[in-house]
Amino acid sequence: MPEPRPADVFPLPGSSYRGPAPRYRELREREPVVKVPTEGGADAWLLTRYEDVRAAQADPRLSRAAACGPGSVRVGGTMHTTPEMIISLDGDEHARLRRLVAGAFTSRRVELMRPRVQEVCEQLLDAMAAKGGSADLVEDFAVPLPLTVIGELLGVPPQDLRAFEKWARAFATVDERAGGEASLEGLAKLNTYIVGLIAEKRSSPADDMLSQLIVARDNEDRLSEQELVTFGFTLIGAGFDTTANQLANSVLALLVHHRDVWDRLVSDPGHIPATVEELLRYVNLFATDTTGFPRVAVEDMEVAGAHIAAGDPVLLSLASANRDERVFPDPDTFDPDRQRNQHLSFGHGIHHCLGKQLGRMELVVALEGLTRRFPDLRLAVPEDELPWHRGEINHTLSSLPVAWQA
Repeated sequence: MPEPRPADVFPLPGSSYRGPAPRYRELREREPVVKVPTEGGADAWLLTRYEDVRAAQADPRLSRAAACGPGSVRVGGTMHTTPEMIISLDGDEHARLRRLVAGAFTSRRVELMRPRVQEVCEQLLDAMAAKGGSADLVEDFAVPLPLTVIGELLGVPPQDLRAFEKWARAFATVDERAGGEASLEGLAKLNTYIVGLIAEKRSSPADDMLSQLIVARDNEDRLSEQELVTFGFTLIGAGFDTTANQLANSVLALLVHHRDVWDRLVSDPGHIPATVEELLRYVNLFATDTTGFPRVAVEDMEVAGAHIAAGDPVLLSLASANRDERVFPDPDTFDPDRQRNQHLSFGHGIHHCLGKQLGRMELVVALEGLTRRFPDLRLAVPEDELPWHRGEINHTLSSLPVAWQA
């Protein structure tokens, strides 16, 4: 008789930037809504199919606030967020904060930012080229590009950005043992820094988003002081980390596993926007195959025949949804010509990614620059020697050594 399969424990093993844990395929087929123990935390329902995950993201019966408030159930393998963060709020409270900054991230406003993003990109590529044939794509390009852009948008001094990066990465640590010490320490440092920056901008306002939020706080009473502080570091952290990781992981996938696609982009950059969409679907950003933010049912509900009781935690696997055979034909194949690529990498519903248009544009500009300036770019070390951060919410490369013919 075959050996019995070990019980599932979240996070499921085997997730990588190349795709979600292999077990998700079987769960989508046989048990699309399953209750699993979480590592060091409470049991939670795990949703794996596209339609269920998409619907759950827009379902008001599944609350983020109930997962983050005082006395809320602790779910292992998830990220600690404080109650006043925009990603911890529901309904009207979430909408109130979102309205304060949504105008800066519309498609029109993002397009107006494109020339500056291209300028930053070219400056970074010039610095890479000056190194003579090799560089660290993470340190020299993937991180500083979105970090500079979001820093300028919010008004963070350039000399402070790298310290902020370190604290934001610590804050993004998932809570595998329900303690979250590293995350809380990063949160404390972010909080202290933003408090000081707000004080400086109150005395010397500038034309940036943080100064505008201070006006909304001081003159219009549209958010509390703690919401102002939290909004500051949330926007900066979210504005660079996911884009930096997605960019580095996407370049790695193209150089090592889809070189034909890279060469196609070199010869015809018109394919880059569609390729970016397939990279967003196929390259798995999420280290736990979910966003790392659990929800809690606030009333009894049924999903795909499973009864979820009020008070039960629920996890949504976006990585599994992006590989659902019911929505994406041949989902484990990287197909840059894929039609109707309605991936869930930016989420859905009220918590969909506020900066998705900016992230898309940065990825397109970055790939346009890299393929044009370094058409023969290659990985400089064996892939199995690449260093990865462990325990973060995203699959995060510590470095990505690359080389080219100088």
